[in-house]
Amino acid sequence: MTDQLQKPIHILLVDDDEDDRYLTREAFYQHYPLSRISFAEDGEDLLDFLRYEGRYVGADHTLPELILLDLNMPRKDGREALREIKANEDFRHIPIVVLTTSDAKDDIETSYFNGANSFITKPPTFQRLSEVTKAIGQYWFNVVTVCEHEEGDK
Repeated sequence: MTDQLQKPIHILLVDDDEDDRYLTREAFYQHYPLSRISFAEDGEDLLDFLRYEGRYVGADHTLPELILLDLNMPRKDGREALREIKANEDFRHIPIVVLTTSDAKDDIETSYFNGANSFITKPPTFQRLSEVTKAIGQYWFNVVTVCEHEEGDK
């Protein structure tokens, strides 16, 4: 297995912390320079992105192939957004990795119960974050077979 992915990937990173968004993006680009990373700042923004609503009306983007989701955000937190996405026929095929500072047993259990595909506690250093993002890319885009879902398919 090579470190490079076979194709460019589109990841939607949902986090209200600007520094965390920047560091996670840089960690992905370190290993996957062709990846495309979009951002949403909270659960409301995430759902607008997926539905092409709010500031995304008329936007020219595709649905992400993977969502990295923080739990603790203003307006609509990651827990609520996760439930809504996994209940929606148009979006539930998108793998969601919860990437959060929490390591609380309740958050882990609730995330999996609500349909998260993985739960990762944010590492404390950039070096470790880099290792985690490399593993995420390898797993989700070189190891597993994900659902190929065309936008508009049901």
